[in-house]
Amino acid sequence: MSRIGKELIVMPNGVSAKFENQVLTISGPKGTLSQVIDSVIEPKIDGQNLAFIIAKETPSSNAKHGLYRALANNMVKGVSEGFTKTLLISGVGYKASVSGKKLTMNLGFSHLVDVEIPSDIEVVCPSVTEIRISGIDRQKVGQFASNIKDIRPVEPYHGYGIRYSDQVVIRKVGKTAGKGKK
Repeated sequence: MSRIGKELIVMPNGVSAKFENQVLTISGPKGTLSQVIDSVIEPKIDGQNLAFIIAKETPSSNAKHGLYRALANNMVKGVSEGFTKTLLISGVGYKASVSGKKLTMNLGFSHLVDVEIPSDIEVVCPSVTEIRISGIDRQKVGQFASNIKDIRPVEPYHGYGIRYSDQVVIRKVGKTAGKGKK
């Protein structure tokens, strides 16, 4: 049995779960999320507690036990609290703004970079060098943040680019040969 899969999920007030036709649906104050569950794993809903048991022993059932428990835990946290990723932009003249459902960034290219914001994700720019991405689906929030970050990765010499707020960038030393010699 998976150590993670054995743990019980306690749902906060206002969050409910339903399992039918191999689909686990979790509803809460922020929205509703659904996940298809493999037939080797069976969720047990008991009031505000959600547990997962292995219904059929297979070579991959142990891994799936922990996987579906973790996915369900993320769903419970998403519909009750939500997920947020913060990106920081650093560079001379680099900035971002949100207008409608479009994120517009000036990242040192010869053109502005426009990115369409998905309907279930909220993006705000508290300052011109900060992008805050939030939503109820952890996977979608993380993937959208990663896509934004990949537009202009951080370069190691000056630290210009887009990075996560908690990301540590290891800086490299520039050229030193020939300095001070004549």
